[in-house]
Amino acid sequence: MSMAKRTDTQSPAPHAADSHDLIRVHGARVNNLKDVSIEIPKRRLTVFTGVSGSGKSSLVFGTIAAESQRLINETYSAFVQGFMPTLARPEVDVLDGLTTVITVDQQRLGADPRSTVGTATDANAMLRILFSRLGKPHIGSPQAFSFNVASVQASGAFKVDRGAERTKTVKRTFTRTGGMCTRCEGRGTVSDIDLTQLYDDSKSIAEGAFTIPGWKSDSFWTVRVYAESGLLDPDKPIRRFTKKEMQDFLYREPTKVKVEGVNLTYEGLIPKIQKSFLSKDKEALQPHIREFVERAVTFTTCPECDGSRLSEEARSSKIRKLSIADACAMQINDLAEWVRGLDDPSVAPLLAALQRTLDSFVEIGLGYLSLDRPSGTLSGGEAQRVKMIRHLGSSLTDVTYVFDEPTIGLHPHDIQRMNDLLLRLRDKGNTVLVVEHKPQTIAIADHVVDLGPGAGTAGGTVCFEGTVEGLRAGDTITGRHLDDRAVVKETVREPTGVLEIRGATAHNLQGVDVDIPLGVLTVVTGVAGSGKSSLVHGSIPAGADVVSVDQGAIRGSRRSNPATYTGLLDPIRKAFAKANGVKPALFSSNSEGACPTCNGAGVVYTDLAMMAGVATTCEECEGKRFEASVLDYRLGGRDISEVLAMSVTEAEKFFGAGEARTPAAHRILERLADVGLGYLSLGQPLTTLSGGERQRLKLATHMAEKGGVYVLDEPTTGLHLADVEQLLGLLDRLVDSGKSVIVVEHHQAVMAHADWIIDLGPGAGHDGGRIVFEGTPADLVAARPTLTGEHLAQYVGA
Repeated sequence: MSMAKRTDTQSPAPHAADSHDLIRVHGARVNNLKDVSIEIPKRRLTVFTGVSGSGKSSLVFGTIAAESQRLINETYSAFVQGFMPTLARPEVDVLDGLTTVITVDQQRLGADPRSTVGTATDANAMLRILFSRLGKPHIGSPQAFSFNVASVQASGAFKVDRGAERTKTVKRTFTRTGGMCTRCEGRGTVSDIDLTQLYDDSKSIAEGAFTIPGWKSDSFWTVRVYAESGLLDPDKPIRRFTKKEMQDFLYREPTKVKVEGVNLTYEGLIPKIQKSFLSKDKEALQPHIREFVERAVTFTTCPECDGSRLSEEARSSKIRKLSIADACAMQINDLAEWVRGLDDPSVAPLLAALQRTLDSFVEIGLGYLSLDRPSGTLSGGEAQRVKMIRHLGSSLTDVTYVFDEPTIGLHPHDIQRMNDLLLRLRDKGNTVLVVEHKPQTIAIADHVVDLGPGAGTAGGTVCFEGTVEGLRAGDTITGRHLDDRAVVKETVREPTGVLEIRGATAHNLQGVDVDIPLGVLTVVTGVAGSGKSSLVHGSIPAGADVVSVDQGAIRGSRRSNPATYTGLLDPIRKAFAKANGVKPALFSSNSEGACPTCNGAGVVYTDLAMMAGVATTCEECEGKRFEASVLDYRLGGRDISEVLAMSVTEAEKFFGAGEARTPAAHRILERLADVGLGYLSLGQPLTTLSGGERQRLKLATHMAEKGGVYVLDEPTTGLHLADVEQLLGLLDRLVDSGKSVIVVEHHQAVMAHADWIIDLGPGAGHDGGRIVFEGTPADLVAARPTLTGEHLAQYVGA
């Protein structure tokens, strides 16, 4: 008894295993980080703040998450590692106390036409099993309900050799029932090519019948293959072709032909057009080719499956009068109710798992989606929340969750719900790291790391580490702007006209009639899923002279940089060529001027199979990417590699005056500086830009276009509180120059700055799709008729 008493009064010595409660980073030098050393508490919520481009993602994703992932991959066998992405070790001296990292980033879900919300979250797989067990009539295995599996029938014979003189012929028949609609091959839409846009059938091929951009009559690979293939008569007008000639002309399979002694491949016109134009991403095409594709190709809902992607047989099997196509088309919160009503002990575990997944959708604020929604149509914020679903009910603890701006695309009303989820993950014993700009989320942090002080080369250092109160009191950019509040405009601009939208029914819009004022700054707002994008992107009438800047990823390899993407490199190359009396191609690292050793990449990549590949700076050009002789040519005392190493701000001064004055380049650089990208270097690879930087780069490119109406989709994404002010100045300049600006936005500072607000709601999905308020921000704050009004009033302190 006395023994027990003595033990109770003594506090046991802490166990050695409990002392590892920090993630220690020492000497991180990834991208622009300058020997960063920090200690992050485990099992706490840490928020990383700082201006866009200050190094937050480099520290959290490029260092901590990357190293954890690499160490986990190394635990697999070499054989398995061969199938995994290879990751290089980040440039850091010490990384200590890491735990398993689960990354939930903003990367869009694959835009493959066969990928839907259901297939991306396993909900579809569970529904298929459910229908294969309970559906009446029973039509087969879960594959029979999959729009990605085609029905196949095959039979044949093969010989089995069983030793000398004992050969046996075995006959086999194979059948597989799939759910794919045969007409659209599981895509839900069918495309028709308008032949009148491809050629003029009154002319012959020799007379230049083709009207396809880039198809010149002397081109060896296109027109001359048809004219000199021997399969067609080049001097006969196309409308007089025989049935056989027409079949060869339009649909023939690839065939080897000889043209002037050269072996070439002849292929029917339609498959050739599909491969050369339609298989590419439309946004990545040059404007004149994109215009041709939009003219020549029409996409219509498949008439056989009515867009459901499923065969008639798959749609005939039902549970409680509902087919799998109906279930996938339902709004998820309605589908969750329907699944709750099913009660069959034979599939109880499946129903429980499906119920949990569907409830997670509702809980995270995505109950307004449907499972058949193509995953490529989700916004960055929606895609990120879809990825969160598989982690919500997870039993894992002591893992590190890394989030990249989880509040993107969320109305202030929904941010509270996201905050609760982050805190719940932390309270289960996990370390939660969040890169974030919104004050609402920064406020719930246990620990804050503020990076800066500036962006690009001016950032990459830790300005503050500590509590939220300490950040408020500290003298950093984030601390100073944390309590910034915009004021509602006293006077608003008068519209110069209206853009009429009548009877809009895209997605969940319920016959919306609205007049969007022109010549002013209009903000379209409402909770996530209320129909804002459907109204702005899907309902504006064709021919309204609209320039749309969305958040879609920029297509570009590691050879692409801001100079190539914006077209800035063309005038720079011409200026160098003119000053030195040589041809412009010499000043391209992708053409004649490229260093022969690294082919203009600046680094030499060594593939080490399942080990991480190594990129070493090219010894020949020392990373400058150009042949040595090219660097002898100068403009204004600088060579081409020095110009590409300049920041936008530096280059703007350089090309603005003096010997290097180049007005065409200066105009593009001014636009880049206007959108707040003055710190980017001209030659920085596009693959290293953050989401917000990419959108602003697109905006700078589109500002040159002649459109009268600009549509921006959440331009504050990835913007620090201090930069929002600069963006508002840019929007004002656009409006003052005679443009109309329509912004889809949740940020209260942008709402307060608007001339006119259109609020959609009142809820999401079928509870939304209606206009709940139209008017000035002052009227919205005064009346507070909607959720947006309440949050805006709270924000401006009214």
